[in-house]
Amino acid sequence: MRSVIKNRKIVEDTWRHLADDAELGAGPVIVSLARWRKERDALMQRADPVGVRLPNTANVADLGDDLPAFAVVALEFPKFSDGRAYSQARLLRERYAYRGEIRAVGDVLRDQLFFMARSGFDAFELRADRNLEDALTAFDDFTDSYQPAADQPLPLYRRAR
Repeated sequence: MRSVIKNRKIVEDTWRHLADDAELGAGPVIVSLARWRKERDALMQRADPVGVRLPNTANVADLGDDLPAFAVVALEFPKFSDGRAYSQARLLRERYAYRGEIRAVGDVLRDQLFFMARSGFDAFELRADRNLEDALTAFDDFTDSYQPAADQPLPLYRRAR
């Protein structure tokens, strides 16, 4: 079983990413947005948790009223330099008040983790060639942040009073 970083700890990953043509089976699954739309009613009837994988080109508003049904929203980073999923995470946390797991998947590297956490991510599937223990140290790269973000709504000057 694969390990991931969740809530700043290395944990065993209980979630399976399911291809659109794969059988559901038992256990927690993450499905594509297309599969969710196609099989929504059947997925809602499952006893096991369901998550959705959202490409970084999709509008988070496309999840609509279904958002509370997801235990996980996995946001895709197709390449290191494409940061649109940061905005998706922040929208999920701040505009849509999503409190479930927001997971970074794809080309996820250590150098991104601190900023991903600030945007609202709380789980990270690093690339297979990366060391999870080393990646954990990314959360300690900076002791404080000046700007407000999903993880701290007040800027530093307002917190200092």
